[in-house]
Amino acid sequence: MTIALDAMGGDHGASILVNGAVAAARELGTEIILVGRSGILSSELKRAGGTGLPITIHDASQVVTMEEAPAEALRKKKDSSIRVAFDLVKNGRADAAVSAGNSGATLAAAMFILGRIKAVRPAIAAMLPTLKGTSLIIDAGANVDCKPHHLLQFGIMGSLYVREVNRNPRPTVGLLSIGEEGSKGNQQVRKAFDLLASSDLNFVGNVEGRDVFRGEVDVVVCDGFVGNICLKLSEGLAEAILTMLKGELEGSLLASVGYGLARNAFQRFRKRMDYSEIGGAPLLGIKGVAIICHGSSSPKAVTNAIAVAHNLSALDLAGKLETSIKRRRDFLRVI
Repeated sequence: MTIALDAMGGDHGASILVNGAVAAARELGTEIILVGRSGILSSELKRAGGTGLPITIHDASQVVTMEEAPAEALRKKKDSSIRVAFDLVKNGRADAAVSAGNSGATLAAAMFILGRIKAVRPAIAAMLPTLKGTSLIIDAGANVDCKPHHLLQFGIMGSLYVREVNRNPRPTVGLLSIGEEGSKGNQQVRKAFDLLASSDLNFVGNVEGRDVFRGEVDVVVCDGFVGNICLKLSEGLAEAILTMLKGELEGSLLASVGYGLARNAFQRFRKRMDYSEIGGAPLLGIKGVAIICHGSSSPKAVTNAIAVAHNLSALDLAGKLETSIKRRRDFLRVI
């Protein structure tokens, strides 16, 4: 597999991304194309000890900043690292694209360059740690406004993702709402409930916000507005808990001693809550593999995002999603 990495995106510069790519190439043997300004990337690659690894550089003279409007940047900056990375996938030079840059521009590039699966609204799928392992939340931010049948599509795509990636033959699917009863929620959610209930998915009904981290379902379906708030709220809560724990543990000698005895347990907890362990979130519903990373991704997060891209390409997840949607085309056309 060959992965095209937008090596100019992110909040912390090219060095973080190149270091992550070097680790991925060394640990996974994955071929990586660093896309961006070749002078900068050559220096960073040498500094990171990437000489001799299966890493090449593809020059792209422009960079899309975090502040730019996605559609306008994609249209005006035809030689941007984000756009060129997806062009490499489109032209068969790479199997997947990974970016920690402007998420809106990454979404736009994936949809307009690689194309969407016919009649499907692409959605971001993000893994969350739970008491029972992990759950997938979809959509995590691609679609602020959705119709009920879009939520059905998200359920279909999320279910197949968990089945293929987690080897779960019959994932449970829940609809995020304000109550367990099918009558609860706004009009969009109530109609989506009926569609999901009449589908062939393993739909178990509504789930409330408090149920997400209990791991009550394998796939949590919601629109991108709610999903993105849920995702960022969980990130902020995890950081706050860790900070509060650190403050309490440093507050007294007894607490410090207790921490020393339980250090391994705290380290395991930190690892479970660390988004860098997951790496990035795939955009499902496009004709290819696109991984969207956190803007403040660490080298470890970049390495894991490349691993996710490699795995999804090897599984041909995009092709399986398209086949699954086509199989349900008559049902989707009815609604």
